Amino acid sequence: MKLSLPIIAISLEAASALPAKSLGFKRADSCGQYDTLAAGSFKLYNNLWGEDNGSGKGCIGVDSSGSPLAWHTTWSWSGGEGHVKSYPNVMPTNFSGAQLSSVSSIPSTWHWSYKGSDLVADVAYDIFTGSSATGDAEFEIMIWLAALGGAGPISTSGSPIATPTIGGSSWSLYQGTNAATTVYSFVASSQIESYSGDLIDFFNYLVSSEGFSTSQYIQSIGAGTEPFTGSDAVFTTTAYTLSI
Repeated sequence: MKLSLPIIAISLEAASALPAKSLGFKRADSCGQYDTLAAGSFKLYNNLWGEDNGSGKGCIGVDSSGSPLAWHTTWSWSGGEGHVKSYPNVMPTNFSGAQLSSVSSIPSTWHWSYKGSDLVADVAYDIFTGSSATGDAEFEIMIWLAALGGAGPISTSGSPIATPTIGGSSWSLYQGTNAATTVYSFVASSQIESYSGDLIDFFNYLVSSEGFSTSQYIQSIGAGTEPFTGSDAVFTTTAYTLSI
């Protein structure tokens, strides 16, 4: 990691009193399973929940904890084709759950890029809901901005159940189950590397078209990437915002 040091010499005592950002230091990447890094009003979570499905490594790092937030993850995974290895993601720290009926807007922006070799991965919001703010999740709503290398969502039939237009973009909606959780996945028809929209629009569609209940509580909202396989991957978020 390259460090940018100031030309003017200062004493160690004075340097210790200054924030790291003023000296140009960046925090080292974190590679432990379930490591978290503070990032302003968000936390960056190295959720390596599926690492036993293959061989490899994933790390996370914060590039800017201001607004907008900037962060990255690097990874290489092999084996276990078709199985997700991790979900490095950011989540707001000031959100403890809210009933859908009380939420009128969830504006978000997300600018990202991906590079690497033979990547199979998705880039997605991952939202869980339940009958209470802190109970077991009953529904998982994923919003895929990209499906790379043939990655596909959980689906009972393998085919979309609808093809709605939401926020000016076309999506394929899939439905499936993960244990006791019903999963809805909106997959963009073309890759969206610069997203700006309101996530409540996806809930409004589910309420009006799929009978989704507004009594459900939004429990958590993550934004990140799910690697399946690939090598030398670098996923970079240059600007991320979310309000709820």
